[in-house]
Amino acid sequence: MSFVWTFIIALLVATIATPISMILGHRWGAIAIPGGRHVHKRPIPRIGGLAIYFGFWVAVIFTQKWNSSILGLFIGSTIIVLVGLWDDIKDMRPLTKLFWQIFAASLFVVFGADSSIDKISLPFFETVNLGWFGIVFAVFWIIGLVNTVNISDGLDGLAAGICFMAAILLFWSALRINQFPAAHLTIALAGACLAFLFFNFHPAKVFMGDTGSMFLGYIIGGISIMGLLKTATILGLVFPLIVLGMPLTDLTFAIIRRKLRGHSIASADRGHLHHRLLDAGLSQRQAVLLLYAMSACFGFAAVLGAIGSWIWAAVLLIADFALLVTIMMRRTSLLTAMSRKHSK
Repeated sequence: MSFVWTFIIALLVATIATPISMILGHRWGAIAIPGGRHVHKRPIPRIGGLAIYFGFWVAVIFTQKWNSSILGLFIGSTIIVLVGLWDDIKDMRPLTKLFWQIFAASLFVVFGADSSIDKISLPFFETVNLGWFGIVFAVFWIIGLVNTVNISDGLDGLAAGICFMAAILLFWSALRINQFPAAHLTIALAGACLAFLFFNFHPAKVFMGDTGSMFLGYIIGGISIMGLLKTATILGLVFPLIVLGMPLTDLTFAIIRRKLRGHSIASADRGHLHHRLLDAGLSQRQAVLLLYAMSACFGFAAVLGAIGSWIWAAVLLIADFALLVTIMMRRTSLLTAMSRKHSK
């Protein structure tokens, strides 16, 4: 079946499923309450990720021939969604959630031989054989993406929009290396994300919650391992996902900030990138559009690198990263925490 149909099926199913998830959110008590580090002004249902899940998997069911890797991806992502759903309804301890993330990622990696990373090719170097370390790398790669996407879900439409860009970029990369099953999976993810954005862009009627953000990170990580590394080239994996450079930078700063404060790295705070933009006077819509633009620049740098324009890719990456760091260091408690640490 054509990529267009894969996209349309995911789009339609997620569009129908999102209002249903809103009803279920109210019925199950999965409601995001305003206050604290949250920036919304009214109670909003927060299990919209269920719609993304169903939109994606219904499209895959109708368009793909399943193998052990896709089955492993389905089972692992279902576990992730159930964990996120429980966390959105009842709350879950961070270490418990991390345990289930590791379990779901490990399940996918060991489920099929196609889901392991045996070797990679680095630019300007020969092929590197990873051996058993490839399994460990794959597990932590997926967990890292799960939490990277999760931390980006702080403003209306932010996580869904960034993941839509990532899916489109992965789709382009998969087509370039003739990985058509991976291309179908990524375009299905793009369709589900776009449908959800109709309801999630500011002012949001529904949030994806951990149900959706962890699912998106899991699927992006799984697809990149399962499909794009078939060519054994690291460029197929790393370069398209530079589009996630913004939330990855935010995650890195959050870990450093919390460690310097003596807090758990899993503790919540109001020091994320989007909080700083709001504190600087931007509206939610303006902040999201700016972060979209920054993510698009990261993605464009990935394209430039993939086609061999290394210098321009590096220039764009450095400029984008410098802007991110400038925003993060502006009136940041990170500098305060560092000065306090050195004064002791």
